[in-house]
Amino acid sequence: MSLSDLTVSRRRSRRREDSRLAEHVDRLGEEHPPIPLGGVDYTMQKPDLLAERFGPVLAYMTRVELEVERNVLELNILLPDPPEVDRHFYADVWMPQETRHGQILDRLQELLGVEPHEANLDEVSFSLKLLGALGKVPGVQDISRMLYYLTGLATERSAVLAYNKLHTGLAELGERAIAATVIAPIRRQEPGHFAYYQMAAQQLWDQLSGWQKWLTRGLRKRTFEVTGAYNKLQVTQFGDVMDKLKLSHGGEAELRKYAQQVGRAEHDLLWAHRRGLRVPDYVFKSLKRAAVLAAERKGEVWPAPQPS
Repeated sequence: MSLSDLTVSRRRSRRREDSRLAEHVDRLGEEHPPIPLGGVDYTMQKPDLLAERFGPVLAYMTRVELEVERNVLELNILLPDPPEVDRHFYADVWMPQETRHGQILDRLQELLGVEPHEANLDEVSFSLKLLGALGKVPGVQDISRMLYYLTGLATERSAVLAYNKLHTGLAELGERAIAATVIAPIRRQEPGHFAYYQMAAQQLWDQLSGWQKWLTRGLRKRTFEVTGAYNKLQVTQFGDVMDKLKLSHGGEAELRKYAQQVGRAEHDLLWAHRRGLRVPDYVFKSLKRAAVLAAERKGEVWPAPQPS
């Protein structure tokens, strides 16, 4: 096969992948419009117990969902010239869905009397602005896009795991209305977002050059953060979430399993060449730091001593 034939073949393959992505986004928009507010039932059986058990979880999730407004501002800066399918996904499908999640959860925490976490809706960090400016340099914006997809993969996977745990916990408390009309519809929309990031990341990774892949791995390793945490307080609050959802009670062994679930997609993409590596170590270290900080704030040590 000649070089020109190979180039044509690659272009055709890329167009097919773009078409698949576009069809996926259109399907998400059609099949999963923002959750109707009229269908939400806030009936609660034991609101005080619900607030005690899951108040920190609701406060954290609400803030993260509401902050998608700022996330879109960040994306507009980070990606000065994004593919149309990306823009369509995050502006027309993802943001309306996630904003509605935040509105529903915000109403729930208001009814419960849970103290909300302050949401940052418009302040963009200097480092992100700098990366956006560098995005005008040939090849750099593709690295920024790759980091965006990787962050999306970890975020959506964390969200699915958290909403599953929360749904189970609410059902055990007998809060069936909240579980069925608040949490279940929200968690139903998250896997479609994960699938988009997964398809987009695989497509872009196959197109990156060697230096772009090397730089992406290095930047990801140095900038990974637990979902929705941008400072020490928020990392600690994420540790509270893991504690309330019983994701970190079993010590390092249980936390490594959780880290494997959160980081599996990027492990398979970025680190498949590293034999024996089951999960990127930076994922586990970030989760462990959150668990340790949350325990320290309560005057405890993580992991808690197990009874003999």
